[in-house]
Amino acid sequence: MVIKNVSLETVCGITSKIPDNPYPEVAFSGKSNVGKSSLINALMNRKSLARTSSQPGKTQTINFYNVNDALYFVDLPGYGYAKVSQELKAKWGKMIENYLRRSKQLKLVFLLVDIRHAPSENDRTMYDWVLNMGFQPVVIATKLDKINRSQTQKQVKLIREGLRASKETLIIPFSAETKQGRDEIYALLDQTIFGGEA
Repeated sequence: MVIKNVSLETVCGITSKIPDNPYPEVAFSGKSNVGKSSLINALMNRKSLARTSSQPGKTQTINFYNVNDALYFVDLPGYGYAKVSQELKAKWGKMIENYLRRSKQLKLVFLLVDIRHAPSENDRTMYDWVLNMGFQPVVIATKLDKINRSQTQKQVKLIREGLRASKETLIIPFSAETKQGRDEIYALLDQTIFGGEA
């Protein structure tokens, strides 16, 4: 997959209507501080199109990035952020659920978890939720550069067990710093979205 052009095309808030997009969509979900924006920027070959923030919980909208006029990267609001009111969390949850239910173009859901830690209750809930919506989540284990290489398989096993994920669930270790794992994600997108032709 070669990235030629990208742009932030649509921003959906709590009351916005989900756009009826012409191209396939790939959604990114995960905890507020898991490195979602960093992953999206790394995949788009941009330093800061997806806004990274030192304040977790900053993404409060669903952001649609048009990639190559061929697909959309969809950045979902981060979950599990403590400083947000229960009422707002519930609204974000509804917004994410609404998107997962209503998007006609959604083809793939990436669930990001921090490779250094066992999945949280929120991670497990999100994994089950995506499954219940009829998708097989692909798990991206972020922050790979923060652990020793020898620990990778042990941490992947911890994540698989923590999510109670099946053997078929793909878990891709990824580092936004070194870009390790990016080619694997590109190959998956080529195969899933374009049938290997992109």
